[in-house]
Amino acid sequence: MSESVEPETWAASRYGRALNRLIESGAPVLVGGAYAMRVYVGISRWTKDLDLFSPRNEVARVLAVLEEDGWEVELTDPVWLAKARLDGLLIDILFNSGNGLHPVDESWFQRAPQAVLFGAPVRLVPVEEMILVKAYVQTRDRYDGADIHHLILKHGQHMDWNRLLDLLGMHWEVLLAHLVNFRFVYPSEQEAVPAWLWRDLLRRAQEQIECPPVADRVCRGTLFSRSEYEIDVREWGYRDARADFLLA
Repeated sequence: MSESVEPETWAASRYGRALNRLIESGAPVLVGGAYAMRVYVGISRWTKDLDLFSPRNEVARVLAVLEEDGWEVELTDPVWLAKARLDGLLIDILFNSGNGLHPVDESWFQRAPQAVLFGAPVRLVPVEEMILVKAYVQTRDRYDGADIHHLILKHGQHMDWNRLLDLLGMHWEVLLAHLVNFRFVYPSEQEAVPAWLWRDLLRRAQEQIECPPVADRVCRGTLFSRSEYEIDVREWGYRDARADFLLA
């Protein structure tokens, strides 16, 4: 895939320079977020944020390159996020999903398509990993379900559904929930989701229904939002599912 994404803004030159510096340094980064969505689905959303994805062991190098280019850098959250700021612009460097479940690794780069962004030859986060990261974004003030629906609409017939299933692993129910919503949103576009995937996920759901409820009083809502499900953990006696992964 090769497509030019050149919004006419004063930020273009600074982002382009930063991206070219990173490319010249050899630091591995993938572009995600709104700019990747513009290439994948054709929806343009102006944002002053540029989302870059990089493996955790490369973040120090990425930050060093940006700092040398004049950006103020910080490791914002040791679980998943670093930031770089310059004159009101922001680059987010993500090395994990926000809940800590899905670290960026070399496999993300193996299928990453090419594009041109701000004059720099970049690679995009693959569609499957885009859906993976967005699948857990379900808070009171942000829900990425529409982005997932648009990605499936435009790429569902050609994407690697087995890859996405493998990435989600034991959290396949999250995918099923998004697919049900997709079916509701686009009743005429059912071919975007293969029939074998529906049968597989519905079979799993049926097997769960017929099994006794789990004894562990765990709240997995914290994998979507820490704040929205804080009361479950603090007052209602549920165990925080995040702890299992962050302490592993």
